[in-house]
Amino acid sequence: MDRLEAVETLSADEVFARYSGSPSGLTSAEAAARLGRDGPNELPEAPRPSSVVRLLRELVHFMALLLWAAGALAFVSGMPELGWAIWAVVVINAAFSFWQEHKAERALRALSQVLPQTTHVVRDGAVRGIPARELVVGDLLQLDEGDRVSADARLVQAAQLRVDLSLLTGESVPVDRTADRAPVAATAPAEAPNRVLAGTTVVAGRGRAVVTATGARTAFGEVARLTASVQRGASTLEREVRRLVRLITLVAVAMGVIVFVLTHLFVAIPAHDNFLFAIGIIVANVPEGLLPTVSLSLALGVQRMAARNALVRRLSSVETLSGATVILTDKTGTLTQNAMTVREAWIPGARAILTGEGYGPGGEVRVAHGGEGDARLALLLQAAALCTNARLTTRRGEVVCDGDPTEGALVAAAAKLGPGRDFASVTALAPRAAEAPFDADRRMMSVVVHDAAPFTALPHDAPPTATLVVVSKGAPLDVLARATRLLLRGGVRALDDGARAEIRDEVERLAAHGLRVLGVAARRADASHIPIDNNHGGGRDALERDLVFLGLVAMLDPPRPEVPGAVTRCRTAGLRVVMVTGDQGETALAIARQVGIVAPEEPARVVTGTELDALDDAALAQLVAAPGALLFARAAPAHKLRLVRAFRDRGDVVAVTGDGVNDAPALRAADIGLAMGRGGTDVAREAADVVLVDDCFATVASAVEEGRTIYANLRKFLAYILASNIPELLPFVAMIALGIPPALNILQIFAVDLGTDMLPALALGAEPPEPGIMARPPRAATSRLLDGKLLLRAYGFLGLLEGVAAMAAFAWVFWRAGWSLESLRAATPAILSGHAAPDVEALYRRATTVTLLAIVACQIGNVFACRSEQLTAGALGWRTNPRIWMGIAVEIAFVAAIAWVPPIARVFRTAAPALGDLAPVALCPLLMLVADTLWKRARRLRR
Repeated sequence: MDRLEAVETLSADEVFARYSGSPSGLTSAEAAARLGRDGPNELPEAPRPSSVVRLLRELVHFMALLLWAAGALAFVSGMPELGWAIWAVVVINAAFSFWQEHKAERALRALSQVLPQTTHVVRDGAVRGIPARELVVGDLLQLDEGDRVSADARLVQAAQLRVDLSLLTGESVPVDRTADRAPVAATAPAEAPNRVLAGTTVVAGRGRAVVTATGARTAFGEVARLTASVQRGASTLEREVRRLVRLITLVAVAMGVIVFVLTHLFVAIPAHDNFLFAIGIIVANVPEGLLPTVSLSLALGVQRMAARNALVRRLSSVETLSGATVILTDKTGTLTQNAMTVREAWIPGARAILTGEGYGPGGEVRVAHGGEGDARLALLLQAAALCTNARLTTRRGEVVCDGDPTEGALVAAAAKLGPGRDFASVTALAPRAAEAPFDADRRMMSVVVHDAAPFTALPHDAPPTATLVVVSKGAPLDVLARATRLLLRGGVRALDDGARAEIRDEVERLAAHGLRVLGVAARRADASHIPIDNNHGGGRDALERDLVFLGLVAMLDPPRPEVPGAVTRCRTAGLRVVMVTGDQGETALAIARQVGIVAPEEPARVVTGTELDALDDAALAQLVAAPGALLFARAAPAHKLRLVRAFRDRGDVVAVTGDGVNDAPALRAADIGLAMGRGGTDVAREAADVVLVDDCFATVASAVEEGRTIYANLRKFLAYILASNIPELLPFVAMIALGIPPALNILQIFAVDLGTDMLPALALGAEPPEPGIMARPPRAATSRLLDGKLLLRAYGFLGLLEGVAAMAAFAWVFWRAGWSLESLRAATPAILSGHAAPDVEALYRRATTVTLLAIVACQIGNVFACRSEQLTAGALGWRTNPRIWMGIAVEIAFVAAIAWVPPIARVFRTAAPALGDLAPVALCPLLMLVADTLWKRARRLRR
């Protein structure tokens, strides 16, 4: 962004001269010429690959390439049906994944609405509304309370102007803005006292400003550009799937080569047939069902997360959440409600606590001590509410503040005084006669109202004829300096040094808890003694004198009520929660203690942005590695981005929450970026992986739980799918070792991989969270989705057991027919060449069919065994996942059709088995369940 030699140090006339503008604004012709030269006032759309490119990416990633190759091998081996089926899996999976992410992008675009669509400028000497995209440099903006600023601009007129910068800086308290030239250049655009920035909001006052930058050249655009420069890396799931596919490819090719060599050496079959067997081994070891099962499982997780208000933009992002070890969260709007709330009211000798959250009608005034029945508490809150310009309105069922959030909090506090009491009734009792607006020099505001019942406790300064009341509020010590008297329960007395010291101590106590404190004072006097014209300093001084100090009100942007529980869940799960905010350190620490990021007695390190700048990378690495609570205050976008990199460099998996433009670079650089959907900016949402529709930190905890569940489910169905590879492979090993025909053909293997295994595997992908999943520590960053433990369980235990059972079933059929091993060996050449006698061929087909049925039966028991790596099937319950039973029903129907429906049986070369052939098949599910239960109990005993 062009700083234009510190425009904040120029006078108003110099600003007009710099930008070739004038107090009467640009002419329409000049504005049109500048628009044609500089382009519209909008951020360039982030570069995004076309739909065709994104679809092609789904077709050519590593796993897809492996399946394309497997399909090609199927064609080479003379099985075109298998080849077409494998290729169909690739295409269907690509279309599904593309559609899921397209839906997320479409929902994201529906949320995008940050910069205003229209704005007001002075053109041709008159104020007019124009589309915000038509703003140009040199335009004279007209700013009023409630307006969203559409471009960066330098103020040339300002009347009590206050601006909310939270979307850019993260600071929740609005800041004052003035048209006066600054004595020195600001260190950052947001720090310049006479500049307003695109994306910020006017909460009070009015002004005019000359546009200095539009579109991508604004501070808003600068952060967007910084965000675009951050490259998004592959998710942990994408990296793991690539590793898994490479491993599977290596294993499949190695086994194919080994089978080819051993068969050539020890089995007397033609070289062509041997080559086809080797290809069959390779195809058999490629889990064709893995890719669609992963995609569908992730999609089911995405649907569950959507039901919990989390919109996932990338399917693979879901799994990344499972490994998160650090959450960097902002404060305003994420942990808090972004709605100031009065928490305490203090009068001499008494104190009250105010309940409720935000601006809503809930809550009440509860006397803490000493104030029972004391009318001074009501007077304090009513007087504070009268001295505001904010209004509370209801929109879409939610109470919102039009104006300064601090003043809105005072209005809401007055409405809690009792049944039927609301702010409208207070203002009706005391209409306003005049106002001395807030300014940064006095640090207070005063209003003059007509005398009313709330002020009867105040003494008259003169015999009343037409009595008025002056009410002042502002910085406590500034209000105290203008007060000479103190309102006590028994009446008014002079303010002595002891009373002033007591008030200062109370102010310090409240501020130490992160509360924003205001002092309130008032006086009654005859109208002739109150200057109504307060536009000059002398009038205000005469108005704000001899005040009676009423008390203090203390407020806070309150935490969302569900956040403490969510923070507790995250900490229990071993996640470190670190607050990074643009707000003051005291406020950040107070909120951190309230929500549980910092325990009540736990020491916390609060590091400001300035202190962070002074740390080199080595010192920062030590800081983030040190144990204990850590908070970062007054942090800029670059600070948050640096922190993400520092945590990632030490091996953490970092999740970042944010809503403002200032959060976007860190959201993009993090392992998982979580943006706010309702109150966030489109820049933040574009940079994020997951959008929290309800803007709530509690959804983060739910998302982490879903991520962990999905990761666990991925391991479950990997174990389930890989286990069937051993019984698919063992027939070929037996063929080489024993000289017998293979117990399965390639199409039957395919029937298991893409037929019977698919729906039960998907059911495992939809498993609900296991008990205690959020009580486990995060998995190590070096852990693998497919690790030695899972391979041992899938191949060395479950798969081996299935393979032995399947081969036993194959042998059972020949044994019942009276065949010995020798007779089977003798028949092998004829069977392999396709020249066996019809009765021998029929018996062989019956045996392969029973083998297939045994594998499917074992997988029925296996699907229950794989529901948990720790708990037995009985411990999990048999009805907690009805999808498993649906999958089993479809599985049985499918394999029954293969075995008993003649047209289908001819394709798969099966034959209907006799009833006696099915005895070992019936025992297979029980075998798997009993073995798994014994395995898990033995592991528990060893631990």
